[in-house]
Amino acid sequence: MPLPPLHALRVFESVARLGHVGAAAAELHVTPGAISQQLRSLQSTLKLALFRRVGRRLVLTDDGLALQRSVAQALAEIASGVDDLTRRVSAERPETLLTVGMPPVLGATWFVAHVFGFLADHRHIRLRVATVIEFEQVDWRRIDVAVVYGNPPWPGFWWRLLHGVQLTPVCSPVLLRGPKGIRHPSDLSGHRLLHEDDGSEWRRWLALARVPYPGAADVYFDDFGLVLQAARDGQGVALIDDVISSRDLDEGRLVQPLSLSVPAAKNYHCVCSEETLGNPEIGAFVDWLIARAEETQRRSGAKIQAATPNSPL
Repeated sequence: MPLPPLHALRVFESVARLGHVGAAAAELHVTPGAISQQLRSLQSTLKLALFRRVGRRLVLTDDGLALQRSVAQALAEIASGVDDLTRRVSAERPETLLTVGMPPVLGATWFVAHVFGFLADHRHIRLRVATVIEFEQVDWRRIDVAVVYGNPPWPGFWWRLLHGVQLTPVCSPVLLRGPKGIRHPSDLSGHRLLHEDDGSEWRRWLALARVPYPGAADVYFDDFGLVLQAARDGQGVALIDDVISSRDLDEGRLVQPLSLSVPAAKNYHCVCSEETLGNPEIGAFVDWLIARAEETQRRSGAKIQAATPNSPL
């Protein structure tokens, strides 16, 4: 019998260890549907039942248990070999320090959750992270790569769209309950709208939703982190991008009561000088950063579509 695809065996090992398709999908950064498809394909190839369902959990059959032991041992040996090779190669490379500019909210809500995976794969690279928001704030004498919130062009610099920002209302789950619970755009009239700008973003969203603007806000924040925290605390409704809000949505601190979104006036871009793009460490970091952002957007979009297929607007 030919060897099943390695990816299918990796999926099988993850489900066998975690006992749940959803947990394996989160670990492998794919959709639950993709996990189920790989399992069906593997069982069809082997002509064996590897799992049986007990409640919401998948439990290994005797055949599945035997395969799990062999696959887990083989994957552990592969991981050990790759780790040894990575350590040896990294030890032969000179240590490199990269200084990265990062908007504070994007850094706190997204970047720090992923960057240590990059460092584990590039052991010779050390990172120093500085706070920047706009291109004009970047001190290019000391920063190698920056993520900025703005719109190109920036002459003399290479840039690539990191994340096209789509703004969607988010709030604490408590604002969904009671007589003033948010179910339709018109329900926003009974709640505070949280602002970081002059209200332009909310005006555009409300115009698209055909809801009148309620008037001047009672407080404006010049730090988006404060807007995010006020939304978590149930003080009002904020317009936030799904990448920035992804961890809060996953962990239940925030919900999206309405699915209508509007594009922001600016977007996040990855920027570096044209001269340094050829640096292999900078190139590796840029490639990783863009790939990770694209993966986060795909996962966020799939979860939102699955969670709110019939939500108003």
